[in-house]
Amino acid sequence: MDIPLLTIAELRRAYDQRELSPVEVIRALLDRVAAHDARLNSFIRITEDIALAEAREAERLLLAGERRGPMQGIPYGLKDIVETAGIPTTGHSKLRQDHVPAADAEIVRRLKAGGGVLLGKLATWEFALGGPSWDLPWPPARNPWDRDRLPGGSSSGPGAAVAAGFMPAAIGTDTGGSIRGPAAFCGICGLKPTYGRVSRRGVFPNTFTMDHIGPMTRSAEDIALMLQAIAGFDPADPGSEDCPVPDYRAALDGGVNGLRLGLVEGWHDGEGAHPDLAPAIAAAVAVLQGLGAVVEPVKLSSLRDYTDCKTTISSVELYSIHEPDLRARPQDFGRILRNRVLPGALIRGEDYLAALRWRGALANEQKRAFARFDALLTAGARTIADRADPSAPDRHGVTVSITMPFSISGVPALAIPCGFSRAEGMPLSLQIAGRPFEEATVLRIAHAYQLATDWHRQHPTLGPTLD
Repeated sequence: MDIPLLTIAELRRAYDQRELSPVEVIRALLDRVAAHDARLNSFIRITEDIALAEAREAERLLLAGERRGPMQGIPYGLKDIVETAGIPTTGHSKLRQDHVPAADAEIVRRLKAGGGVLLGKLATWEFALGGPSWDLPWPPARNPWDRDRLPGGSSSGPGAAVAAGFMPAAIGTDTGGSIRGPAAFCGICGLKPTYGRVSRRGVFPNTFTMDHIGPMTRSAEDIALMLQAIAGFDPADPGSEDCPVPDYRAALDGGVNGLRLGLVEGWHDGEGAHPDLAPAIAAAVAVLQGLGAVVEPVKLSSLRDYTDCKTTISSVELYSIHEPDLRARPQDFGRILRNRVLPGALIRGEDYLAALRWRGALANEQKRAFARFDALLTAGARTIADRADPSAPDRHGVTVSITMPFSISGVPALAIPCGFSRAEGMPLSLQIAGRPFEEATVLRIAHAYQLATDWHRQHPTLGPTLD
């Protein structure tokens, strides 16, 4: 039994059958991290003592026949913009290098209550935006499939750590694609839930009106299990929605027979898209059709429109968040974050309001599409992972984003692996988006696809240990 590559579901079964213990699992993962993470930089801080203590408690409860939730005894990591009481939460930034929160974020409270085991705090782009950067207190994370490439951002550490087998699950955040991008580039699964489905209280903000927080795992089934533990109304989060939380695991097995899926035209092919992407998406569509889904083309606005709208809104909101530090400590910002935040000071109120109206129009076109389709399909990323090049130009806002459209609308969107590029051997990804608060349908489609394929069971080779 290769412990580091077991999924949440497999660990739960092993615990139930007394084949493994949480303490045994944590020790195996800590050994793997010690052997390999110096090459990947996925961790900012390993919480070894906390992990072992929480694993012992989870083990005690399991032996007593008590299960607190779907994450009991399950190791996980947190993107280091999620606050943890008594544990530094840095945002991967010199600005918060010594920040130790007094309270846990709401999502951490829920994971603790459900018996989860915190393995550590994970790398991010600076405040979930400024990266990849080489002028921060910690180096950028690397991609386990090729350490000369990046894992995407801004949930870079979570993407790398899950793909590398350091943990079966991690929490990331997603404002324009920061869960789905790293999931796509690292060959794992990442869900941006509906806006308001998961509390953001205690998470450093990026863009108030588009911040999401969600799970990153190796299978859709594991996404369902982790989402069960973290979803739900939080009256202290002004963006939280009081909407019933279904049994996500129970809803997985409905299959896709008879579901109507819209394949978005023009987003995952053409200029700038990797040449192997369109064939991989076509093959994934063929699998879903073979399972009984009805797939038809659908036309939406261009990725350029969605990217420009989102970037205008986020630039203003970003500047409002970081203005006090920009005035007081501009020298402590990484170069990329500083350069991405400053333009927000130049956008007029009229332009911000126009972008908000534009956002409404773009969200409404998706609403019309969802009146015809149960879900929409496209790629999780248009390219393979970038090379780790400190001299590369900053393409933020210049290149179009295939994940931003579903950030604009706030609907649930999931990236899952669907193949590999032929020349580079890097992961390719399918993105599935659903109606608001219909994460269960999105996960059901992904689970059916994964029962018929094995892309999510492919793992990178990490190479020799570091002795």
